[in-house]
Amino acid sequence: MRERIVNIIIILLVLALGVTGTLYFMDGNNESGSLVKKNVTITSNDSINESIDKVYDSVVVVNNYQGGRLAGYGSGFVYKKEGKYGYILTNNHVVDGASEIKLTLSSGEEVDAKVLGTDEYMDLAVLRMDGDKVLQVAEIGDSTEAKIGDTVFTVGTPVSTEYAGTVTKGIISGENREITVSNNGSSYMMEAIQIDASINPGNSGGPLVNINGEVIGINSVKLVESSIEGMGFAIPIEVAMSQIDSLEKGEAIERPVIGVALYDLDSLPLLGYSDLRIDDSIKSGVIVDSVEEGSDADKAGLERNDIIVEIDGTTVKNSAHLKYLLYKHNIGDTVKLTIVRGGNEKELTLKLTQRIGDSN
Repeated sequence: MRERIVNIIIILLVLALGVTGTLYFMDGNNESGSLVKKNVTITSNDSINESIDKVYDSVVVVNNYQGGRLAGYGSGFVYKKEGKYGYILTNNHVVDGASEIKLTLSSGEEVDAKVLGTDEYMDLAVLRMDGDKVLQVAEIGDSTEAKIGDTVFTVGTPVSTEYAGTVTKGIISGENREITVSNNGSSYMMEAIQIDASINPGNSGGPLVNINGEVIGINSVKLVESSIEGMGFAIPIEVAMSQIDSLEKGEAIERPVIGVALYDLDSLPLLGYSDLRIDDSIKSGVIVDSVEEGSDADKAGLERNDIIVEIDGTTVKNSAHLKYLLYKHNIGDTVKLTIVRGGNEKELTLKLTQRIGDSN
């Protein structure tokens, strides 16, 4: 009887998993108690075609023309249709430097598009197209409800435009990843969703979609090294939608600037600052190289050679991380800086009044 119960449990587990294969059972009639091979075929239908149908025709190939020649391409998706126009989200680096943008729809038709607004830091861009040409509008979801292990898929144009409309499937591998990106000689940090669904050059700007067919992210970064596989990253959709009005209007997104020149703690030996002694207990942070007169940093009392080790209780890893933490705040916010000066720790209050582009 006990063997039969075990067999039933195994069958139920396999049915739940939905696999096809050969099972081995304890045969109650076999006096030796040996395993007896029995072939059992169990099928499952785990197709996500209905979810794909909800978003597939909203995805476009974004062709970047410069000087009349195709300079590059990526992916994008229609997130809104309003009045005479359709609106597309993609990555800033997909349209960077373009003199002309053309979209290839899932039907194969090519249409013109206009860049409305871009943001280099978030790597986002909004385009506009003729609304009569829109085939489908993607449904926007909520990435904050997604969990590690959730099934996701992407739609995009990897490697070549011949592969436009490629769908890849995987899971969410990590949440709230802080990744550092280098661009034009500067580094900045962004928060991303880590996935193992295959993404390649050309997937940039395409949607990351949950099992319900809702867009929860924008594919943006792919770690490409010979020793790394299955690590892709997407911008959470909430990050994009929080600034969508400014991007549609072509307005610069306001971010605070505090008025300091910084260098990372771990770069100290390379810069030859032999006169600056850092306590061994300080493992990360940024060092103030100079303070602009009249800036927010100057008003807060920051001085040259101060080491900023925390912002609002969060340990500062490097200058890219400090920028990332500051950019979470709005103009007018107040932040607490924990600094080390002359070996002593102290706290400063910094009021964010100035923004990028302000003259001090």
